Amino acid sequence: MTTTLCRRTDAHALARLHSEHGKALYGFLLGLTFGDRHRAEDLLQETLFRAWKHPEVLESDHASMRPWLYTVGRRLAIDARRARQVRPAEVGPDALDTHAPVADDGTEQAVTVLDVRDALRLLSPEHRAVLVQIYFRGASVCEAAEALGVPAGTVKSRTYYALRALREAMPGYGPGLAIGPGAGPDRRVAA
Repeated sequence: MTTTLCRRTDAHALARLHSEHGKALYGFLLGLTFGDRHRAEDLLQETLFRAWKHPEVLESDHASMRPWLYTVGRRLAIDARRARQVRPAEVGPDALDTHAPVADDGTEQAVTVLDVRDALRLLSPEHRAVLVQIYFRGASVCEAAEALGVPAGTVKSRTYYALRALREAMPGYGPGLAIGPGAGPDRRVAA
């Protein structure tokens, strides 16, 4: 005597089931998957696989197998949706490149600091002193004038010519050269 667990639906009955209900079941599953054809096909195959594993369903006295198939397909769709919601979203390798945070290791900033130091050594002591006051110590024009013992107009003039000399000494940095500690995109030297 063969038990239900060992029996399988024969191939002819399964083919007849697919030809009678496959198209309608696929349309139903397509609606449940919001038009995702691949998922609907997977669910259709899994639903028919369940019918193959349970031959007693085909042997029952139901007028139509369609309600059973729709119920199994709907439950499979619900289970698949819940499983996708629990898992993190799948991404391709291109998405990883565009969303990957760029690690700022400070190497570029360290090189810039060294280049600025070298360029500052080329300036006259007066020009270097003005830049140190304004950009490195954060002094205003009036505070720098008081510290250096010169008029505010002289501080402005020396700052202009000192920055121009720095740009000439550092041609690869362009007009937006940032100097001084904490100098970043928001603390650029005006061209």
